[in-house]
Amino acid sequence: MGEKIQKTLRDSVTARWIVLILVASMMFFAYMFVDILSPLASLLETSHGWDQGAFGTYAAGEYMLNVFGFLILAGIILDKIGVRRTGLLSAALMVIGAGIKFFGISWAEADTVSWLNSWWPSMPGSAKIAMFGFMIFGCGAEMAGTTVSRILAKWFKGKEMALAMGLEMAIARLGVFAAMWLSPKLSAHFAVDGINSVTAPLIFASALLVIGLVNFFVFTVMDRKFDNQLIANGEMTAEKDPEEEFHLSDLKQIFTSKMFWIIALLCVMYYSAIFPFQRFATNFLEESLSLSNDAAAGLIQWFPILAMVLTPILGAYIDYKGKGATMMVIGSIIMIICHCVFAFVLPYYPSKTIAIITILVLGVSFSFVPAAMWPSVPKIINEKVLGSAYCLIFWVQNIGLCLVPMLIGKLRVATNGYVVPMAVFASFGVIALLLSLALKVEDKRKGYGLELPNKK
Repeated sequence: MGEKIQKTLRDSVTARWIVLILVASMMFFAYMFVDILSPLASLLETSHGWDQGAFGTYAAGEYMLNVFGFLILAGIILDKIGVRRTGLLSAALMVIGAGIKFFGISWAEADTVSWLNSWWPSMPGSAKIAMFGFMIFGCGAEMAGTTVSRILAKWFKGKEMALAMGLEMAIARLGVFAAMWLSPKLSAHFAVDGINSVTAPLIFASALLVIGLVNFFVFTVMDRKFDNQLIANGEMTAEKDPEEEFHLSDLKQIFTSKMFWIIALLCVMYYSAIFPFQRFATNFLEESLSLSNDAAAGLIQWFPILAMVLTPILGAYIDYKGKGATMMVIGSIIMIICHCVFAFVLPYYPSKTIAIITILVLGVSFSFVPAAMWPSVPKIINEKVLGSAYCLIFWVQNIGLCLVPMLIGKLRVATNGYVVPMAVFASFGVIALLLSLALKVEDKRKGYGLELPNKK
């Protein structure tokens, strides 16, 4: 027998951080594509005849197939065929979806596809095709998100896993701000006859998705070499042992895991008080503080920016010091306090200073929970079904992200204010706190190691 390789690519700081850059850049491009048309909603109304209902329906397209089961299928695919082929499939789906969306925006009003307007007449043909493309893209994007989590769990096992996941989240979120900043500039720069362009930002974001696909091809070369090293070291076999092969029956490990359901429900409760809040936050500040749209948007933008900075720092702390379960408890408490301020203080004592402080503190909460939650999943779920576990968590989260905005919108209309909606967000925080406390108790009883450092 030949001499075994003692070190693998995972032991190389340079190699594993190159992997992080390759996969995080793909998610950066994906997040950028998601919101590339968001700043152009009014332009789409004048140039393509989209009203707010059409734009909202188009935007919901990103989640539709995922909510109706694709994410569950994506987890099975990931555990069955591995991160390389699943990642390439997800990147390809994003590119295909982007192409369909570009076709819809560019040519869907032409005579060749005018039949689109004969059904669902309240929705312009361009919006219908763009929504369909967004649905395909959304399948690829959510599959890519879970695949990247699985990749980082593999490449940073026993290393700086929480830091890596925190940095990946920060880089991905930065894509949203890149879209918000660049889209209007590209639209204005490529204006024709004084009319800003909708297609120019879309072409730019689509081209970046192609670059993301190329990046993932590079990753597959590195990952194949890594697997060969693991085989040479005897850490894995070239042919999977029947005991290690994924079977549908293995999903029982997830569905019967108490810890899994606690984390999944914690995820949906926590994120349902974050992302839907962002959609209503600008209007809430406009009404509560009598601010202009630009001024209110300028205040709320500091919330995710601070989270981007702090998440990797807290991730590094978890890697070296631990206390992941405690961080989730702290983050939930902070969120409850912030939403209570929004519900019961700002409407009655409007203060820009209080608003800024509360927004910044909420950003701290948005750092504590995600930084601790995602690296905790590999500690409670068998690696063989880890992809399915991540996808199921994302699926539960997507259900909440689809339903909660509708609930908040109806409450907003019914109560003609924001006190009740913000109180609902605070109640989500209370449930998240109870779940995080249950997580900590269960971890202490069963010894999953959520409070222990990741780095060995």
